Amino acid sequence: MRVPTDLYRRYRLVHTWTGICAGLALFIAFYAGALTMFKEPLARWAAPPRAVALTDLRDSEALIAQTLAARPDAAREFTLDLRETEDVPARLTWRKSRHDDAPWSAALDAAGLVQITQLHPVALAQWIDVIHRTAAIPGTQELGEYVMGGVSLMYIVALVSGLVLVLPSLVRDLFALRLGANLKRMWMDAHNLMGITSLPFHLLIGLSAVVFAFHDSIYEAQDAVVYDHQLKSLMQAGMPPPPRGATAAAAPMFPPAALLARAQALSPQFEPISMTYRNAGTAAASVRIIGRDSRYMLRQVGWLVVSPVSGEILNSEAFPGRQSAWDAPVAALFALHFGSFGGEPVRWGYFLLGLAGAFMFYSGNRLWIVSRRRQAVSAQGREPRSLRFMAAATHGVCFGGIAGISLSLVAAKCLHGQVDDLAAWYRGAYYVTFLAALGWAFARGGDQAARGLARAAAGATLAIPLVSLTGYLWPATGWWVNESAASLGVDVMALLAAGALWWIGQALAVDGRHSSPALAGEEAAQADAQTTARPLPRASRCTTEASTSTSAQVL
Repeated sequence: MRVPTDLYRRYRLVHTWTGICAGLALFIAFYAGALTMFKEPLARWAAPPRAVALTDLRDSEALIAQTLAARPDAAREFTLDLRETEDVPARLTWRKSRHDDAPWSAALDAAGLVQITQLHPVALAQWIDVIHRTAAIPGTQELGEYVMGGVSLMYIVALVSGLVLVLPSLVRDLFALRLGANLKRMWMDAHNLMGITSLPFHLLIGLSAVVFAFHDSIYEAQDAVVYDHQLKSLMQAGMPPPPRGATAAAAPMFPPAALLARAQALSPQFEPISMTYRNAGTAAASVRIIGRDSRYMLRQVGWLVVSPVSGEILNSEAFPGRQSAWDAPVAALFALHFGSFGGEPVRWGYFLLGLAGAFMFYSGNRLWIVSRRRQAVSAQGREPRSLRFMAAATHGVCFGGIAGISLSLVAAKCLHGQVDDLAAWYRGAYYVTFLAALGWAFARGGDQAARGLARAAAGATLAIPLVSLTGYLWPATGWWVNESAASLGVDVMALLAAGALWWIGQALAVDGRHSSPALAGEEAAQADAQTTARPLPRASRCTTEASTSTSAQVL
């Protein structure tokens, strides 16, 4: 396929600058996004030992009754957690308000009496998710999501323009990975391979991220233009009102086991996670049974709304296999973005695709740096300031983000019980580490700092299993290790990641020597000589001429 030279150059320019502008934020979002595929294991790894044992599920009816008698304010809304994992601090919890960061909990002691305590949970997994959604951009989460929505738009433009650029040589170079002294060719091959093989995934993530970022604005526009300001009414049309005659008068409730049986009757494969009660103890009460079923596309979870007074199913539109025509496509969009379907194979696939995406953005920046450096040194005899800036920013942001996330995990465990506001400390650990890495990169220069930053990221990641090991060997430190397979899996993966980062540091040291400004002119001369000596087929001369001058050819 032939692409006119003028059109090729335009697409190359668009691809280069949209990729450069969006790449660093997308690196952090993709790396953190890969980790969010294992939010539950991360939460279990960071969960401290419980102060009180979990109340047996068979005693949950008595627990609810005693809690409502002792704390009537809990009747407005409370959650009964059905799991037995380390990250469940108590069987029954509630909050005074939606924004309350310190929920209350209830448990039955050995004598069967209710004990009320206030919790200070470790919301570490949620913090990793915030980094994924906002790339840790300072300010409110809403602001960060809007910014990442704009970044995602540039991301889509970079994907499309990169596809156009790679089409002329797609068949010939798709699986080519030519390692050697020609750094531009090596980084280009790696960049192309990652981009083309995962293109559908990237298009899906980019488009869905734009929708998530601007969904409020999209709904408002639809409401005004399409639905004549009736959208809210239409969305609520399938939400039945409370049962007829329901009032705030006291009413007995079915036990939780009987309500769970209603959900199991609809789908035996449905795995309930929790039950959220509203207006408990009154005729207007409702229970949302939340759970999963990997056979269906869900918004990470599905749910069934049941009346605990009559046992009647009030709403099944978000229940797996029973989604309404309105909810099904929205749930599918969520599921495709978050990988909440297909079980473990899909989860691991999304994890690997997320890491590959992060590498794609890093390799795109490296390709731009190596290409421009060779051209600039050949033409001007020196490295321009813009290249030094981008090299420092690339290594500082990428390795600073990795190290910051790792030290957030370490701080969450090491500082638990030692500080008043633990969330502020592990969030602060991320920003301090990130800014320190960025400052070091600019002070030393990108290529000179790359090896040290990669090793620092390796050390920060290695600290994750070391903290667990220390807690196991010396419990007096106040640290701990949760011995479930999921929690230990975090330590094992961190150990492997630390080894990979150390190897990357070694490779970057070699790469930095080969890509130094002193050798860039010599490399350019050798590459030009090789290009001149090799005869080209007539049909490919146009596209090859444009390709040899490109600074960042393809995805």
